[in-house]
Amino acid sequence: MSEASIVPGRSSVNVDLTGRSAFVTGAASGIGRACAERLSRAGAAVTVLDLDGEAASKVAEGIGGEALQADLSDYGVLDSLEVDADIVVNNAGLQHVSAVEEFPPERFSMILTIMLDAPFRIVQKALPGMYEKGWGRIINISSIHGLIASPYKSAYISAKHGLEGFSKTVALEGGGKGVTSNCICPAYVRTPLVENQIADQARTHGISEEEVIEKIMLTEPAIKRLIEPEEVAEFAAFLCAPEASFINGASLVMDGGATAH
Repeated sequence: MSEASIVPGRSSVNVDLTGRSAFVTGAASGIGRACAERLSRAGAAVTVLDLDGEAASKVAEGIGGEALQADLSDYGVLDSLEVDADIVVNNAGLQHVSAVEEFPPERFSMILTIMLDAPFRIVQKALPGMYEKGWGRIINISSIHGLIASPYKSAYISAKHGLEGFSKTVALEGGGKGVTSNCICPAYVRTPLVENQIADQARTHGISEEEVIEKIMLTEPAIKRLIEPEEVAEFAAFLCAPEASFINGASLVMDGGATAH
């Protein structure tokens, strides 16, 4: 099997999550969908949360899970969420590319609500049940932009940096109670969000989408390809395995060497 030939649905991590429950946000597509499908194959009962209720229902139907349509930018929705899960995957997110002086303040606030405030509230609701059971896994889908900055993405980078700090705080509070909290930090993953970025960058720079991938996105990594969502999902599954029980408070980088410079 070649390095680039990732097969969706194929699993290499042997983890049995029978009897466990998982709550995955932004789970109708991309990394969230891959995580929902992977955790389901491991035996977990998965709640598929997404803004797109119809797409969430299709994913849930395919894995025998439960669909939940929710707008995580709405504080009323966040207050009403019920989260009783052994595994939480905070994945929902969006991007907006703009210089700081031109960045719409309301857009900045919305991105932080979805990508930082919502994970806080979801984890806050899940922790009591995890503590009672003495087992829980908080998996935050961060980014290399949770560790380094990049121009024109101030809200996204602020949210991801905040998520990193929040994850470490939960790790310190929960580690002694059987709950681990970690961030997975991928570079560019082949998701709808990244595909939209490719199109935006192509328009901004007046170049083709292929050139965006080659000349902008893949200039730093030693491995010259996009990450597949299934690779991130397999990493998430590993964090639920007994062998990963001592991994806590970590920022686990998947970037092909981009940040090794």
